[in-house]
Amino acid sequence: MISATEADWDREKIIPGHYEPGKKMLSAIRLYQRLQKQGITSRAMKPLAVLSHRFWSAVCGADIPINTRIGGGLLIPHPNGIVIHPNATIGPNCLIFQQVTVGEGPKQGLPVIEGHVDIGAGAKILGGVHIGNHARIGANAVVIDDIPSHATAVGIPAQVKKVDKTAE
Repeated sequence: MISATEADWDREKIIPGHYEPGKKMLSAIRLYQRLQKQGITSRAMKPLAVLSHRFWSAVCGADIPINTRIGGGLLIPHPNGIVIHPNATIGPNCLIFQQVTVGEGPKQGLPVIEGHVDIGAGAKILGGVHIGNHARIGANAVVIDDIPSHATAVGIPAQVKKVDKTAE
């Protein structure tokens, strides 16, 4: 089983010769965040990381801010149309498909997505909701309430259809 707590950085590795714009954009985000922590010694490199992020964001058609809190091992195989609020939290080893929105909604606050959550194409996760470890969000689901760990949620608004009790 894929870990919900320990990032699998191999998932983000760029494979030479493959066209993987999502991984390139993540790489620019990771570089900028590393440089941000280094302080004054990285001043000359940060503009290059920002430029790289903007380029790959345009290529991907995605809006993932450079300061977003994303755990390691994120997979975005089809990054077009992904929108993530800069203050949302995404745990390690998640999978996000195209046209997903993670942002503000009817419940005050911003989404907190724990580790190894799979989010289907077109899903919307809105407001101060909490998505538990190993949850699955179906395609085009609109999540406005908390989803427990090991659950599958589908529909508009999303409802829990299945909880894998053997996985706990």
